[in-house]
Amino acid sequence: MTSLNRPARLNRALLAVFGLLLLGSGFFAVAAHFGRLGFLDSGVPLIPATADPPTWTLWVTAATAVILGLLILRWLAAQLARRPRTRTWHLEHNPEEGITELAANTATAPFLTEVTTYPGVHHARATLTGTRRNPTLAIVISTEQGGDPTTINHRLNTHGLPRLRRALDLDALPFTVEYRFTTHASTRAR
Repeated sequence: MTSLNRPARLNRALLAVFGLLLLGSGFFAVAAHFGRLGFLDSGVPLIPATADPPTWTLWVTAATAVILGLLILRWLAAQLARRPRTRTWHLEHNPEEGITELAANTATAPFLTEVTTYPGVHHARATLTGTRRNPTLAIVISTEQGGDPTTINHRLNTHGLPRLRRALDLDALPFTVEYRFTTHASTRAR
């Protein structure tokens, strides 16, 4: 099951729209400067030099700047909070006999060690979230230039994930995989 989560798709779509708006405004400014737009005269100043702009334009400009600033701050905050929060799992069936706790990062460490040995994998990260009754695994894999996501998915589904499910004593472990392609060439001898 390979997918991008909804915030990542929205983030990329907003960046694409913002980039297209900036590109379009840049082309418009260059065309206006060189007189390529018939409805604008490149020799006429945009604002008369002596007159102050109307008061309403100052308020609109300030409100637009504040709104854009808040949206940019919100977007920056979203970039910092990308990793889901992990928990400590309590594995005991009978608390009177003792308590067993397992940090989620400790549980995924052997799994990640195995995943990084797969052909084409440069780096891997995993976050195990939720409770023992409702777990979710989020995997981010950086692949090398020659990495094949189909082969990596097959190895995950046939080797890595079944072992992790057995180690955690889980019947099912829902997961997502995000692939990031790097420009690093493989350093392993094949």
